[in-house]
Amino acid sequence: MTDAVIVSTARSPIGRAFKGSLKDVRPDDLSAQVVAAALDGAGIDASHIEDLHWGCAEPSHKHGSNMARVVAVLGGHDHLPGTTVNRFCASSVQTTRMAFHAIKAGEADAIISGGVECVSQYQSFSGAGGSDEEAMNPLFADARARTARIAAENSPWTDPREEGLVPDIYIAMGQTAENVATLRGMDRLRMDEWGVRSQNRAEQAIADGFFAREITPVTLADGTVVSTDDGPRAGVTLEAVQSLKPVFREDGVITAGNCCALNDGAAALVVMSDTKAAELGLTPLARVVSTGVSALSPEIMGMGPVEASRRALAQAGMSISDMDLYEINEAFAVQVLASADDLGMDEDKLNVHGGAIALGHPFGATGARITATLLNGLRETDGTFGLETMCVGGGQGMAIVYERLS
Repeated sequence: MTDAVIVSTARSPIGRAFKGSLKDVRPDDLSAQVVAAALDGAGIDASHIEDLHWGCAEPSHKHGSNMARVVAVLGGHDHLPGTTVNRFCASSVQTTRMAFHAIKAGEADAIISGGVECVSQYQSFSGAGGSDEEAMNPLFADARARTARIAAENSPWTDPREEGLVPDIYIAMGQTAENVATLRGMDRLRMDEWGVRSQNRAEQAIADGFFAREITPVTLADGTVVSTDDGPRAGVTLEAVQSLKPVFREDGVITAGNCCALNDGAAALVVMSDTKAAELGLTPLARVVSTGVSALSPEIMGMGPVEASRRALAQAGMSISDMDLYEINEAFAVQVLASADDLGMDEDKLNVHGGAIALGHPFGATGARITATLLNGLRETDGTFGLETMCVGGGQGMAIVYERLS
């Protein structure tokens, strides 16, 4: 049976939104550079590619007009179809899943998957998984009022359906993290310790040249070349992180030290059938083993990785103990730790080079960025199997199992 394999990865540096190195870059221009780098990394030209699947969490304004097709034409690839996909934070996990399915079905042999988010270029920011007030369905008004009450009182989260209400589909991500913290009774110290660990691990990985192996330098309009992530901070201490004030609730536990920032960035993968890769003389980096997607209450969306990972592992006929490394996107430390607890993960195998708390989370790009980091890590440690998973705005989870081949 045909397998879907990854033959190339590329990712931009990750910029700090509104004030960082990529704040003036259009998302389509950034995407075109990263797509070109992925093709160069595979050593092929675009004539072999049959489709471009491009993820974006807020596909409007400069991210709009079916950006995938815009990117294809910008790159000079008039023959290349493109579709822009929105599954919020997991948008570029979804694009890889789509490529995997198309190849397994025998309908394609070579697809570029990936995504972009340039939060700096948003017309306004309401948060991935949030929404502008005018766009909100009024039937969720009571649910929104309940969210506001819980936030004001810093009350423990309970299932809104017990009160006869639907969950708040438009809930801000920071409020979902506070809900998970109260639901799981997790204290701030543990979250802060994880935030410090993320920063310290990223600092060490940078010193070791780890991220330099996966980052594609980006050339700005003025000719400046950006080649490093903005986010990681050297010498972060627990004392400093514990001094930070809560961001989302006056008496809350989520701070800038235990959650991700707002970011700009893009990442791409070249996904092929193993037969096409062999025909072109390419050595695959990894095989896509299985995927999983799940849903739960939007108000505790941070627990999304649990069921999605279980489904992906079940599809693979494997267990968490079979994984050599795993990556959970660090939207918030609380959801990483709670999900890891439920999945029985070994924290020494989890986000070993730091995660989004340090690196950043450009929503539509993060799935493909994590794939690049996971495969990079498996090569470094001579591991074979890796799990990538993340929570998703609106109350979802996604996961992919990879097998490293080279």
